[in-house]
Amino acid sequence: MEIELKKLGKSIARWTDKGDQLTSEVQGLSLFRREGPTQPQSVMYEPRVCMITQGAKRVLLGDETYVYDARHFLITSIDLPTVVQIIEASPEKPCLGLTLKLDRREMSQLMVDSHLPPPRPRQSSRGMATGEVALSLVTAFQRLIDLFDAPQDIPILAPIIQREIFYRLLVGDQGARLRQMASVGSQSHQIAKAIHWLKENFTRPLHIEDLASQVNMSTSTFHHHFRSLTALSPLQYQKWLRLNEARRLMLAERLDAATVAFQVGYESPSQFGREYSRLFGLSPLRDIANLRQAAAGEISYAENGWTGGLCHD
Repeated sequence: MEIELKKLGKSIARWTDKGDQLTSEVQGLSLFRREGPTQPQSVMYEPRVCMITQGAKRVLLGDETYVYDARHFLITSIDLPTVVQIIEASPEKPCLGLTLKLDRREMSQLMVDSHLPPPRPRQSSRGMATGEVALSLVTAFQRLIDLFDAPQDIPILAPIIQREIFYRLLVGDQGARLRQMASVGSQSHQIAKAIHWLKENFTRPLHIEDLASQVNMSTSTFHHHFRSLTALSPLQYQKWLRLNEARRLMLAERLDAATVAFQVGYESPSQFGREYSRLFGLSPLRDIANLRQAAAGEISYAENGWTGGLCHD
């Protein structure tokens, strides 16, 4: 395991030597390097598996903390608003890692083809977990990155290797969680549909009863399972989407707070300012000023923000 992890780390280091991020030609696969600890970043984690071969990363979801490193991967089965921080990295030993987006349809088909049992009905659990890294997973990712040297082979071989990775995850220690996500009609699948609607319509007024009805749940059941999976209520989730999009607009497009407040769905700039300060700890004006000052030396918000920058690491 140690040998293969070092080999994979060298491959990641090679392909990220000219920058801290590589979105590869392999669909859904990204590599990253960080040469120092980072400040906490507000990030939306999409359904994906995240691995680190060197260093460590901390993810906060609600009141819960997840740390992953060379021996533990992170897996996310649903879109989750988080706070993320690199906690172990240096120029001599950078944090090196990769992420691969999970394909629900492919995993659903794998469950059928492999005769994997459907998940047992159970109480909803968080849509995020850590698991122990297996040698078979490390070597599969190595073969996927090896394809970078033979780009002509990527369209044919990459889907085969990705399918193997999904299979390894489905039969691993977090397989039941992923089978919940991939099973049409499961609670996780219904909540994922609701989250998709929220992301597409976060500027609109939120009526919990209507959203619950859309995914064929009672209001109380919907609210319970939504909070169980995301650590947030639907209204808190919508606020996160609105405020992070507002932050992106102010930073990237230099819009003022009042304009942005109305643009993301607030009826009152003063309410927007209060909720912004509660989430980010500073007023919009001070927060954006700090972000701009730190932009030269820190990860840019455009890389980690919600719109156009869903979490790649």
